[in-house]
Amino acid sequence: MAAPPKGLIETPPRGPAADDLLSEVLRTIRLSGSLQFCVVASGAWQTDDKPSLARLGGGARVVPFHIVAEGACWLKLEGRTVDLAAGDIVAFPFGTGHVLGSGSGGTVVNPTSDLPPKPWRDIPLLRYGSGKPGLRLLCGYLTCDAINFAPLRSALPSLLHARTRTAGEGDWLKATVRQIVAEADNPRTGSRSLLERLTEITFIELLRHRISEAEPGAGGWLAALADPALGRALALIHEDPARGWTVPALAKAAGLSRSSLAERFEAMLATSPMRYLRDWRLYLASAALATTSRPIAAIAEEAGYGTEAAFNRAFSKTYGMPPSKWRQAARARGS
Repeated sequence: MAAPPKGLIETPPRGPAADDLLSEVLRTIRLSGSLQFCVVASGAWQTDDKPSLARLGGGARVVPFHIVAEGACWLKLEGRTVDLAAGDIVAFPFGTGHVLGSGSGGTVVNPTSDLPPKPWRDIPLLRYGSGKPGLRLLCGYLTCDAINFAPLRSALPSLLHARTRTAGEGDWLKATVRQIVAEADNPRTGSRSLLERLTEITFIELLRHRISEAEPGAGGWLAALADPALGRALALIHEDPARGWTVPALAKAAGLSRSSLAERFEAMLATSPMRYLRDWRLYLASAALATTSRPIAAIAEEAGYGTEAAFNRAFSKTYGMPPSKWRQAARARGS
């Protein structure tokens, strides 16, 4: 019997490995959360539009977010206005400057400048206006090293927005928001740690919503996760990056011909399977440099490079500095 044309080979259904890939990537390259403060406001007011990432800490890895616990407000970002209501969550993957407010011509406030000095025993509460509170916001940030992983970074918008009030009763995101509000309102032993974990779950759920909304044929890393064949190939790479993967082996596992796999990678991710594998190995190397004291030669070997010199050249080309300098910079950030 004649072989089926390329691209028409049966694609296997997406398995648990592909479904769990997003969580695995975020866990591998460190995701941590911190609920910072609560804002209660009344009347007409607005924040300034300057991001305060330096005050929050973490630099470009910081992802600010807001959860509307009660009331409503508006958000202005990059020339557009979005109305927010109770249950809404917004996150800013690149820390993009934005304005929150209510009414028009109100007093300009800067909550991050009004925060008390750390450490905090309880979640700080900032009040603005003298009338009956019309809004309660839970504000904070995530520190997400995944933002430095180029395929994910290129797939993210400047604003992630989910309306949990309109979601189904069984929706995890709605339930998570309810729990965050409850823990913030009635702190108990362990609440701070629990809030950090819930914040991580919230961000992952926002990304899962983004994946579910990806249209068939759309490009980008999140859309690639939703593609059954590419999702399987990516899951295999992330599960075992040290394995000597080849295009034929990945294509067979994904249920595609070699040329079809290469074409899908190029169309959706603007790269090849082998370049993607190289980039992921280098990213894992960057994490190892930042978080361990392992010799650079050992990290280079694990990343698939025969010599430390070859690893240094590839790493410098991708991250703009040699591995030793990257490690020093990471330690300086940590201190």
